[in-house]
Amino acid sequence: MNSKAIAVMVSGHGTNLKVILEAVAAGACPVDVRLVISDKADAGALQIAHDGGVAHVIHLNPKDYPDRALFDAACADLIDQHGCQWIVLAGYMRILSSFFVRRFPRRIINIHPAILPAFPGAKAVEDALAYGVKASGCTVHLVDEVLDGGSILAQSIVPVLDDDTRDSLHARIQKEEHKLYPATLRRMVEDGFSIVGRTVIWNANHSRLDQ
Repeated sequence: MNSKAIAVMVSGHGTNLKVILEAVAAGACPVDVRLVISDKADAGALQIAHDGGVAHVIHLNPKDYPDRALFDAACADLIDQHGCQWIVLAGYMRILSSFFVRRFPRRIINIHPAILPAFPGAKAVEDALAYGVKASGCTVHLVDEVLDGGSILAQSIVPVLDDDTRDSLHARIQKEEHKLYPATLRRMVEDGFSIVGRTVIWNANHSRLDQ
């Protein structure tokens, strides 16, 4: 299995997929995006994948499967068939089944618009604003069976301004996501990591991610 081969799972506009593919094209992110899977037929990410030259772009309809586990099994089979080492979630809005997570231990990557472990879940930006934090940001983390609970690979901080709305703060966080995600994927395939307890230990002695 090619350690640089990734599958990207998407549901929406595909902004993070787009920056990953752009970084690959620019030589800044040496991953091999072999497969893009969407659970939504109208996801903008599908066209981005086609435009970006991804060889295998597939829509799977969850309604074609009797339950979540069987849908996830179909996705997992595709990932294995295409020899993908890593599964990268880029705006994928379905909660993965325990079966899927256990099939790919420490191989599923997600980005979350908050500084975990604070503010997990789908309303992270709104929750951070409501709490009155003065800083927020984004977290790239491994996926386990706890929602937004896996070991942290990288984080980036943004200030929260007094007049921020959900949209203005989210836009600032997304700018950091678009730098942090490709940089983390690059380090993941070039350097690798080990895990001690919950802590990710990068194999190479880098002080920070290049951004």
